[in-house]
Amino acid sequence: MSDSAEITMYGADWCRDCRRSKALLDAEGIDYRYVDVEVSKEAADEAMAVSGRPNIPVIVFPDGSHLVEPSDEALRTKLAVV
Repeated sequence: MSDSAEITMYGADWCRDCRRSKALLDAEGIDYRYVDVEVSKEAADEAMAVSGRPNIPVIVFPDGSHLVEPSDEALRTKLAVV
């Protein structure tokens, strides 16, 4: 999966929630690795292994925790403690 020192976001360009979360991370100046689940089955399998469900985005944090389809408020709250 990802290096333990970075945030990884699994998503897809067609996903509205993914675009919203990506825009929030960009606006906040957060460094993260973006993994497009449409590019490979392995990427989609990684996201599914993390979250246990097919929903995206899946955002994995350096502490090993993750959020699935987070609201902007939930994502901002998590970023404040990362």
